[in-house]
Amino acid sequence: MFYATDTNDHGLPHDPFKAIVSPRPIGWISTLDANGIANLSPYSFFNAISDSPKLVMVSSAGVKDMVRTAIETGEFVCNLATGDLARQVVKTSAAAPPEIDEFEIAGLTKAPSRLVKPPRVAESPAALECVVTESFRPKGRNGASGNTVVIGEVVGIHIDERILSEGRIDMALAAPLARLGYLDYAVASEVFAMKRPLKPDGSDV
Repeated sequence: MFYATDTNDHGLPHDPFKAIVSPRPIGWISTLDANGIANLSPYSFFNAISDSPKLVMVSSAGVKDMVRTAIETGEFVCNLATGDLARQVVKTSAAAPPEIDEFEIAGLTKAPSRLVKPPRVAESPAALECVVTESFRPKGRNGASGNTVVIGEVVGIHIDERILSEGRIDMALAAPLARLGYLDYAVASEVFAMKRPLKPDGSDV
């Protein structure tokens, strides 16, 4: 089958786009507003975009509480969403008003960050402390979209040693949670390694 996205005439019960671009990592983003109220929300349009400097991006449909607070304060924390925390991740996706603390809704514990003010999720085995470097509305062919992208530079990283094995993060132990589209999620439970092709000079790619 084929369909043009201008008409979205795919004939299926649901749009398959987000199911094709999957699995997607979940940015479980915590912020702290000027009144000291914490916010915690999951975003599936999230990824790392650079290693030097270490940059992550999160995209939100509209200007939600996380976007507004991250831009106003210049800080956020990305907590690793894992399989054993899946129910709490979904609970924090509730459309709660700004004065509601999603940590409390999901029964999660706030842990202090080192270099930024927003708390991190104590139950999460890893967290990235981030400083906002830019935000913008990405453009489609017809102009600016209704989405907002926030870019953050990672200034500090927390790792629980229980997910480390032989000096590396063991993804089977971390069991990161991924978004598959629709109402579907997946956990990285099967991990395998493959060597990449060598450069012409014989060194690793």
